[in-house]
Amino acid sequence: MSWWLGFAAITMWLGLTLLLAELRWFSRRPLAERLAPYVPGGTGVRTRSGLLSVESFAEAVGPVAQLLGARFSRLFGVSEDLDRRLRRVHAEVDVTGFRVRQVGWSLAGLGIGGLLTLAVGRTVAVGLLFTLGGMLLAFLVLEQQVSTASDRWKRSVRLELPVVAEQVAMLLGAGFSLVGALERVANRGQGAIAADLRRVLSRIRQGVAEEQALEEWAQLADVVAVERFVAVLGLNRQASDLGRLIAEEARSIRRDVQRDLIETMERRGQQVWIPVTVATLLPGVIFIAIPFTTALEGFL
Repeated sequence: MSWWLGFAAITMWLGLTLLLAELRWFSRRPLAERLAPYVPGGTGVRTRSGLLSVESFAEAVGPVAQLLGARFSRLFGVSEDLDRRLRRVHAEVDVTGFRVRQVGWSLAGLGIGGLLTLAVGRTVAVGLLFTLGGMLLAFLVLEQQVSTASDRWKRSVRLELPVVAEQVAMLLGAGFSLVGALERVANRGQGAIAADLRRVLSRIRQGVAEEQALEEWAQLADVVAVERFVAVLGLNRQASDLGRLIAEEARSIRRDVQRDLIETMERRGQQVWIPVTVATLLPGVIFIAIPFTTALEGFL
């Protein structure tokens, strides 16, 4: 009892300290950092985080959280790298920040599990179930959110690709260069591929070759149709009728998407009959079981 109370008190103290460290009246910055924005050239002054603040906590537990998070992810069957999934969905947080958030949520789940153990029971089995279960649940919920967002992004890319490919083919046929066509689609688009193309154009402006930037996009997207589309775009310097080739590839991608949609509709149509079949068979089984048991009683 006293051990759990001490753990809860320490956890509450750490949480309150990190929360109060974000308040100006509690954690006052040095005078040099406060005057830096008003001094010429002072915007580059590196701000210093307090000893007990969110920034210092993230810097301290970041490497450990990243290592433990990667190992736990592989333990539960997540093979794809977290950095790749975050970059695919254009997440604002990096790997270290996400792992630190996972550690924070896991510690919160551990604390809530400890409080539930105090409220419900005191046995070791119940305590382990609540504490470890709460910690793993918080960790897996955040991991599942990233995986779901990654799968949703890949599906959006696959569904948008036929339209985008047709637009690129029309722009090339109208006399646009490859970079010009991609830039026009990226600036006027609102979907997942438009965001990916803006990243590709940013890489090209940094000095990366067009083929390499598109290949990076294909590897990051992890969609077979994107790899085929990028392979056709790689013929920009070799083929004179690139627009026609891209249009044919767009029609091929559209047929694949339509085939997948038909398979999905058929699968869902079959799933509709599952509750109907169960609802039909259950009364029949009951009506058959009654005379069957009655007949068996005659032989006993």
